[in-house]
Amino acid sequence: MATFTMTKKIALIYMGGTFGCIGEPLSPMPEADFLQRLKRVLPAQHKIDCYSARHIIDSSAATASDWLELIRQIQQLQLAGYEHFVIIHGTDTLSYASAMLSKFLQTSCKVILTGSQYPLLNVQGDNTREFTDAVDNLNTAIDEVAKVQNGVYLAFYHQVFHASTAIKVHTTALDAFRGQKVNQQLPYSPDNPFIVEKAHIEQAKEFNIINWMMQPISIQHLEHNLENLLNAPPHFLILQAYGTGNLAVSEKIIQTFKSLKKKNCLVVLTTQVPLGGIDQRYAISQWIKHAEILISDCQSLADLYAKALKMYLQYPSLEQWYSHWYDQPE
Repeated sequence: MATFTMTKKIALIYMGGTFGCIGEPLSPMPEADFLQRLKRVLPAQHKIDCYSARHIIDSSAATASDWLELIRQIQQLQLAGYEHFVIIHGTDTLSYASAMLSKFLQTSCKVILTGSQYPLLNVQGDNTREFTDAVDNLNTAIDEVAKVQNGVYLAFYHQVFHASTAIKVHTTALDAFRGQKVNQQLPYSPDNPFIVEKAHIEQAKEFNIINWMMQPISIQHLEHNLENLLNAPPHFLILQAYGTGNLAVSEKIIQTFKSLKKKNCLVVLTTQVPLGGIDQRYAISQWIKHAEILISDCQSLADLYAKALKMYLQYPSLEQWYSHWYDQPE
């Protein structure tokens, strides 16, 4: 009976964002003070233990190491018996945090992330704000975390999305996110969770990725831009091409891709279109195999970022990233 009670507890982890801001202009309330006020609005019918993340930061400043710290904290709480988690996070990089937790935690527990477009508290910080979406978003996450199947999700504006598919589509509207809803089946099987150690967090601080959204410029300018990367290439270069992944290239561009690979930079082709994914039926894309680049098989740009990071941490060489990119979980 005691074990059953423990597994039904929810661990709520606060990581910052607009949700916990007060004042004019907005600035974060100290987390200890905020958590005390947050406890006053939590639904009494749920058993919720509140924690602060190890780093309380503006989400626009979050990086891979911050999300790995959060994942490590969740995994340590799992060892303490928790199976249900609600994460409060800023909306700027909420889709990235969601994709990271989904990629690394997989189906080892139930996690719902949320945030808000307006703060929970008023300017003085002594009462709930008169107009806010924070309470509704938090209540949705708390109510749904016991109902969903194991996995990671994002709750916003009375909707729950699979975390790996979520994208922010509006800067200020309450209905700010889109993705595959919880009642829709994802087209892939979950992998085993990735146990985050301190060494991974340190290693992630060196992770470098560039994401280029292609623009209608001449082939010559694209050739020049790519050549400039050869002096200091990132670990991954993401190319957001047009439509179903179409991109016009030259032999010189193909050779530059090969040169980048020799310098431990893996090029991955995706699309700048939010929905629909990659489709390589067109003749213009037959160069891809020759150029030794990869095609994204991810649910979103944030999911692609999370996959690249996981490859970087899991395998020590580019050749292994390349050979394991399309691995399917057993």
